[in-house]
Amino acid sequence: MKFNAFFILLIAASFTACKQNTLHLSKIEGKQIAVTDSIAIHAEFDSIIAPYRKSLNQDMNAVLSYAPETYTKNDGEYNTAIGNLMADIVYSQGNIVFNKRTNKNIDAVILNHGGIRSIISKGNITTETAFQVMPFENSIVVVALKGQQLDSMADYLRHAKRAHPISGMELELDRDFNITKTLVKGENIIKDKIYYLATNDYLYDGGDRMRFFKPNDSVYHLNYKIRNAMIDYFKKNDTINPKIDNRFIQTK
Repeated sequence: MKFNAFFILLIAASFTACKQNTLHLSKIEGKQIAVTDSIAIHAEFDSIIAPYRKSLNQDMNAVLSYAPETYTKNDGEYNTAIGNLMADIVYSQGNIVFNKRTNKNIDAVILNHGGIRSIISKGNITTETAFQVMPFENSIVVVALKGQQLDSMADYLRHAKRAHPISGMELELDRDFNITKTLVKGENIIKDKIYYLATNDYLYDGGDRMRFFKPNDSVYHLNYKIRNAMIDYFKKNDTINPKIDNRFIQTK
């Protein structure tokens, strides 16, 4: 009898559990809470953060170089002073690392116009300037390509009609956008010769539809951020003087 009573009680409890109502979400309410200066600073947290904030501000505000003019990526049609500066920095600073590792030299550089995210204002250049111009974590990659792939790159630039930064190259278009001159280090491209083209990892992976990097003979990841290359360059040059030149032009 005791066993039967327990069994009946267990069945009744199970039946009751099955009868419980299922809850359904019927409405969500919320409100926007603006983060403004009116929100009080938490003194204890702020005291912990303060030393790090002070150190970070000192590092970011450190003066590295000087800009005699303001430079923007919109100051030229096919090449700009700031774009030329960035490409030349990758060319010179990147080659220091590349040559040390491989005993080879970078022949040319291509970056992307959209990768320039801020102007360089006239006046002091600080560490923060480099972070503003290049906020991304992109690193320098050197790709070994044959001459015909550099021809493909020139064709890409011809169709893009944008001031994608280049260095070590000269590209000239006629009024109908036909290529009339392509030089690397002042010489005509040799189809079967291996050239070492520097870019960043985003473009190497096909960003901005730059698909001429693959296939390739070899690739070298320098683990050297473009932003760090800029900072190193600024530290070595107390005044920058980038110019719009003839590296990529269209004849009229």
